[in-house]
Amino acid sequence: MSSTESSTSVGGLVRGLQIAAVLTVLSLAFQFVTAGQLLPDGGSDTLHAGGAVALHLFSGLTTVAAVLLWRRSAVPAALAGLAGAVFVLTFAQAAVGGRSTLWIHIPGAMVVTTGAVWVAVWALTRANRT
Repeated sequence: MSSTESSTSVGGLVRGLQIAAVLTVLSLAFQFVTAGQLLPDGGSDTLHAGGAVALHLFSGLTTVAAVLLWRRSAVPAALAGLAGAVFVLTFAQAAVGGRSTLWIHIPGAMVVTTGAVWVAVWALTRANRT
């Protein structure tokens, strides 16, 4: 592969990382909105569960892009690791997502959100410089 093809490939992966990271954060925002609809009335959790599937998908795509970029030495291992941790934590969140476990689900949501925002900010501000 030539260096032009390689830099084009990396550029496409960076754009993919940026898009997936932003979609991860947006899906988290959706989760907060739908959770807010659950709490006062005890409403249906269908939208919230569907949003969790989207969150798994987008955080997984973010992880794949970050790992591929790390393997090409385009991003630090810490970014790929953080993206992977966010992805894994989305499943832990889903596992403790019942009404009786909100005491751990809500703080867990804060951790996932912090990690996802950190990845997105890094992807949008620093990935273009690598």
